[in-house]
Amino acid sequence: MDRLSVRVCGPSAAGVRMSERRVGCWLSDKKRRRMNLDAFIRFCIDLTQPLGPQGPFDIILHKLSDVIVEAEHDSQSQQLLDNFQSYVSAHPDTVLLDPLPAMSKLLDRFVSCRIMNWRICSPPCLEVHSGSDLSSIQQAVMRQGLIFPLICKTRVAHGSYSHEVADLVFPASLADIHPPCVLQSFVNHGAVLYKVFVVGDKHCCVERPSIKNFPSGPCDRKTIFFNSQKVSKPESNSNLTSVDEHMVDPPSPSSDAVAALVKELRAQLGMALFGVDVIVNIGTHALTVIDINIFPGYEGMPQFFSSLLSHIQSVLDKHAAAGSHTTGDEVVCLLSNRLLCASVGGAVPLLMCLTPSPPFSLALQDAVVPISFSSQGRFPPGLNQSPIPGQASMSLKAH
Repeated sequence: MDRLSVRVCGPSAAGVRMSERRVGCWLSDKKRRRMNLDAFIRFCIDLTQPLGPQGPFDIILHKLSDVIVEAEHDSQSQQLLDNFQSYVSAHPDTVLLDPLPAMSKLLDRFVSCRIMNWRICSPPCLEVHSGSDLSSIQQAVMRQGLIFPLICKTRVAHGSYSHEVADLVFPASLADIHPPCVLQSFVNHGAVLYKVFVVGDKHCCVERPSIKNFPSGPCDRKTIFFNSQKVSKPESNSNLTSVDEHMVDPPSPSSDAVAALVKELRAQLGMALFGVDVIVNIGTHALTVIDINIFPGYEGMPQFFSSLLSHIQSVLDKHAAAGSHTTGDEVVCLLSNRLLCASVGGAVPLLMCLTPSPPFSLALQDAVVPISFSSQGRFPPGLNQSPIPGQASMSLKAH
């Protein structure tokens, strides 16, 4: 294992000095190749071997989501995860990008939907557990105020299957869903999706194609099955993304609105490497979050490699300066493996509905859409079920 002592060179990126800092890395071969991160190959750790002799590490960059998901049903993956967690427990000052408990929460859409519906503007959603019958699902949809059509997503938010099984469900085809899953009201957004890529205190907003508008309310359409990744590819030419030439385009999100959203999510998630899928509601012009992704592909983000190295350098510098005791804003920056999630500066977080452009005014909403907090079903390893109570929310409205 090499020390990151002089330079790490990457595609279109200058090296960053990290004198005598020990960096470990675990990414799947597929992920590393796709993101062109072969510069990290000499820092790769081997989870099949004891990590002690491979370290010690000042920081570990990883995407263990595959291992976490597979550990639910595969003993070998569980052993790899146990090896990693044992090392982390024995070396609490090693910084993880990102903390395992924070990642585990985003792997379960039941939990991520609770997060989105509590802190930020997102469509109302419903958790559908295994064994739910059609009648109870129909009643729950009405009770929770969901509006057809609905997007149906798998509960596990990782892997190719989680993207392939994305359905646009109409009232007559509700029986097509396969629990456990999440139902989310479809919001018309002019067939434009914005992918916000976050690397520490830097972020980038990239426009992508998305699903076209559909009339709301009852209809006799059949379920539309689609692959959400393919639909939102830059080169996508799916008929699902076709746009009516007479449709008025929704406004693009302002940099201020996106920056405020990223700041709120960083504070809430306790993560530095994530992506956010956002849309602009064609009716209200509210910036609306529809999904959060762990360590995405960053396709279209300029200078990703240099941004990543700069963030690693910044985290290590702050960790060295502050030791293992941090408060306030430093909590989000250091991302110690002992952290789950924390509010910036101890402030009570607000649920924000961000409009895409200033000027803004504040409007207090009377209530948020309630969602089910049933404790049924299994969660990924290390995931704590912590229902979030409903509360009044603060919105940012454009004049």
